[in-house]
Amino acid sequence: MTWRILGLAALVAATAHAETVEGRPVFVLEGASVRLVADLAGGSIGEFRFRDSELNPLRWNPPAAGDLGIRGFGHFLCLDRWGPPSDAEGARGMPYHGEAAHVRWQPVVPPHAEGASSVAEMSASLPIAGLSVRRQIRVSATSPVARVREEITNDRPLGRIYNIVQHPTIAPPFLDAATQVDCNGHRGFAQGNPMPRPAEPSFEWPAALNRDGASVDMRRLTDQAEPNVVSYAIEGPWGWVTAATAGRGLLVGYAWKTAEYPWVSLWRDVKNGQPSARGLEFGSTGLHQPYPTLVQVGRLWERPVFEFLDAGETRSKSYWMFLVKIPPDFRGVDNMAFSGPRLVLRERPGGAPREYAVDVPAELQP
Repeated sequence: MTWRILGLAALVAATAHAETVEGRPVFVLEGASVRLVADLAGGSIGEFRFRDSELNPLRWNPPAAGDLGIRGFGHFLCLDRWGPPSDAEGARGMPYHGEAAHVRWQPVVPPHAEGASSVAEMSASLPIAGLSVRRQIRVSATSPVARVREEITNDRPLGRIYNIVQHPTIAPPFLDAATQVDCNGHRGFAQGNPMPRPAEPSFEWPAALNRDGASVDMRRLTDQAEPNVVSYAIEGPWGWVTAATAGRGLLVGYAWKTAEYPWVSLWRDVKNGQPSARGLEFGSTGLHQPYPTLVQVGRLWERPVFEFLDAGETRSKSYWMFLVKIPPDFRGVDNMAFSGPRLVLRERPGGAPREYAVDVPAELQP
């Protein structure tokens, strides 16, 4: 059996505009089926949902009414690092996860309809890091899919190491104890292991080990968030991660090229005995440490834990985000792949075989 989640016929044209939400400047991009909202006060993608539903998986840590501060929420960008600065860097103003979510982003190309999609571009300058980033967001006019491309430039006259990690975070009401996370991570480790072997002990997806050495199934989060952050190395040319809440009929997912983002990391948080947040993070590193530690480690399992950007160099990276409506008996994602003009998800075994396909228009193709 195949479930075809086709883009709706273009019942409405692609639309895109700049506006304010509770006083915060945002870009709004819409197609016939989905709505995406990107915040300029920190660059977060705070909303990605079907237009016929108010259920927004990325509703994590949203600004309160009247909060006009520059901050990260929903899906924010970690750049020029993932995790803490060194003590010396922190004393000189470098924030946790870098500056990208702590600066104001500027409009470059205002939101507009273009062909079969809504398009906008925004940029940010990171003064301490000496980097700048330019982001293009393209939302399909007909399908529940968006492509985000980011260009990172070293504006300084000397080369430097850096990291970039995407930090989408799901939260209630989409997130509950039945929400199932799937990915194609392979070998993994829990953050916080001591040096000089930070990736030991290791385990294989979907397992992880808590501090007591007990096995934990990372697909679900109930009332225990230990281990807190687990990172897995991606196998194959494409990386992907999905979160599905069958009781609410919704799946949100991300896909990217492994050559650009070789690690997927899962952050878990519980408050008052209930799931509060799950980070579906993917990026250039799987080690949540300041640069002195990353330089000491060098590589893990033949994979980098940082990148080098030469003076004046620009590097481009892309990812795809998508939504799928799922049935109440959905079993989770076993595999995902681009197949021609479609993104195809294969359901885990356990019943009649089902596939779910999202059309990817030519201008959003890899």
